[in-house]
Amino acid sequence: MGNDPMTLAGTRERLRSRGLRWTPQRRAILDVLAATDGHITSAELVERCRLRDPETTGSTVHRTLDLLERLGLVRHSHGHDGRLEYHVLPSTEHGHIICESCGATSEIGPDAVRGLVAALEEQSGYRIDLNHLAIAGICATCR
Repeated sequence: MGNDPMTLAGTRERLRSRGLRWTPQRRAILDVLAATDGHITSAELVERCRLRDPETTGSTVHRTLDLLERLGLVRHSHGHDGRLEYHVLPSTEHGHIICESCGATSEIGPDAVRGLVAALEEQSGYRIDLNHLAIAGICATCR
């Protein structure tokens, strides 16, 4: 992982610089997140953490996810059924296209929706957060 901000040493230092403790529970959560590729729900994270430490509580996981999001290590979005998902170490802002039939998900990069975002921002006056953009449809396989 090298200089990756998800490294344990880097995260521990960032927490301590903010006056926060480095606990075994936070370490376990970071270990699971570091081994995660892409998206994970908080329920999945709790389940994986409990495999390491059965005493893991959902509230500890949720508080840690909130903290990690403030630090920029995870970013939340909403899945096809409205559930909260976390993207680990998001390198770029992106939205999602979700199949209403099978639930498959594909990422939408900023280039793909640049015109749509510009039009929405101009019309509404809002600054669009692409991380919360989810478009429903039917994937090629299900069609």
